[in-house]
Amino acid sequence: MSFQLHPQETIFIAGSYGMVGNAIKKELLADGYNINSKVLSPSKEELDLSNFQAVNEWFKLNRPTIVIIAAAKVGGILANSNFPYDFILQNLKIQTNLIEISYLNNVKKLLFLGSSCIYPKFSKQPIKEEYLLTDSLERTNEFYAIAKIAGIKLCQSLIIQNGFNAICLMPTNLYGPRDNYHPQNSHVIPSLIRKFHNAKKLNQNNVICWGTGSPLREFLYVQDLAKACLFLLRNWNPIEDLSKQNVSNQEKICWINVGSQYEISIKELAEKISDACDYKGKIIWDNSKPDGTPRKKLDTSKINNLGWFPKISLDEGIKLTLDAYIKEEIRNELRI
Repeated sequence: MSFQLHPQETIFIAGSYGMVGNAIKKELLADGYNINSKVLSPSKEELDLSNFQAVNEWFKLNRPTIVIIAAAKVGGILANSNFPYDFILQNLKIQTNLIEISYLNNVKKLLFLGSSCIYPKFSKQPIKEEYLLTDSLERTNEFYAIAKIAGIKLCQSLIIQNGFNAICLMPTNLYGPRDNYHPQNSHVIPSLIRKFHNAKKLNQNNVICWGTGSPLREFLYVQDLAKACLFLLRNWNPIEDLSKQNVSNQEKICWINVGSQYEISIKELAEKISDACDYKGKIIWDNSKPDGTPRKKLDTSKINNLGWFPKISLDEGIKLTLDAYIKEEIRNELRI
């Protein structure tokens, strides 16, 4: 049974200034939620999501009916390794506040965005939702993953115990406009775009990439994820779904994978981005740096059976992301 997402909803997007939250906001506005409804997107300065009292007061004042949690502290392998305390504590505070306060303030439906890193390092492939907590995590991002698992379990417990309408999405590796291009703390696609674009611009002879290039990864363009969020808000009822699962309450699944239809090695990805940047130099692989999980492909049959499929190919997504990166670089240069 579908969920009626009315035109008069008051929708709160936590993290609307980040890559994912901004894409969801654009999708909502394009879908007509800029007319009769309210799309609330306070900045970090306007609302500190780690402050329980401030968030609770904001909810009582603004009364959101739908809550989308896209706010999180994220980063690549180096950032996760260097700042484990920040990654676990900040994410726990943000998501716990938002989930509990949404329940206490009678929010009609909550959407919590997790990550594919919640699954064990050596999961069977492709990774099904039920593989969660069946083995150990990848060490390079386990603090972030544990925080996300806690968010899923909090939603699951509220569904089981109190019938709260919460859905959890586990997206694969995301990329797109407004990504983080920090030289040390970014994910793989923005990191490679920055490296190859700069190398082209500075006429460098080679670019050094981390690891062996052998790991396989799946990537999803962020606007496809935004469309999946709206699709699942309308078409997935976890309470009804859990009632059909002939297992114990603790084994009932309230999370769903969101991914693409392909996977690619990091080496092939680097070559693809190098070509998109028109870089002619050499790629050198630094084998002393970690590869991370050897393979991570999500099983998306559950969301596909509901009727959702991604639309943006990797080549098209890389071009759109590179174009957005260059435009932002030009804007920043003009500000100087």
